[in-house]
Amino acid sequence: MTTVSASAVSSLRSRTGVSILECKNALEEAGGDEEKAIEFLRKRGIAQAAKKADREQKEGSVFIDEADGKAGVVFIQCETDFVARDDNFRSLGASLAEALRTGGEDAAKAAGEELISAMVQKLGENISLGEMHVVEAGTIGSYVHSNGKIGVVIGLDGGSTEIAKDIAMHAAAMSPTYVSPEEVSEEEVAKEKDIWTEQLTTEGKPAEIIEKIMIGKEKKYREENALVSQDFVKDPSMTIEKYLDGATVTAYVRVAVG
Repeated sequence: MTTVSASAVSSLRSRTGVSILECKNALEEAGGDEEKAIEFLRKRGIAQAAKKADREQKEGSVFIDEADGKAGVVFIQCETDFVARDDNFRSLGASLAEALRTGGEDAAKAAGEELISAMVQKLGENISLGEMHVVEAGTIGSYVHSNGKIGVVIGLDGGSTEIAKDIAMHAAAMSPTYVSPEEVSEEEVAKEKDIWTEQLTTEGKPAEIIEKIMIGKEKKYREENALVSQDFVKDPSMTIEKYLDGATVTAYVRVAVG
């Protein structure tokens, strides 16, 4: 029997979406020929997965499983919004999010190996396991938007589950990139400064005025892109930092489709 390499198995799996074991067996049977291996997989009833693996996955849903100070966040990719809203697809996502929370990424990948190929066959389009995160914190709050396209988990030191969930809803709407203004990278700020300088110079502002304007622009940019310095969507009279009332954000994960 032909010995196949791990890279050959990985390549076939990326094209077909079927399990590692199925790919290994097919390659061994095909003498290492990938195209023949795909034919064997088709004959075994996994043709749909093989045919559809090269199609783009622009849709999907975010799933969160949360319990006991821990949350698993999973993005399951598919081709169409129709499938993303299917009950079978949503059941798959819930199962993989729970596997991630309870057993980590290895457990989620193992569960995906078992469940995704069958779901491809059932729903008729390419499906794959995308972005994954595990969050642990003293206080956790999560939020998945009603369309399943955005999911957020907030971990706090102090505070309450209600506060954490409110902040997760805020982050879903406002899409902060960082937790605090200080986290905004100098490289990112430098790129923005180049743009601002060109704009202000075009407007005819003198160099000394530009320098002063830059200070304010940088401060505003950092604050607008950081969670704790944003105005709270449910009460714009206060910032998220004020709403935290002494609690601190220890974890922030936001996953969005597209």
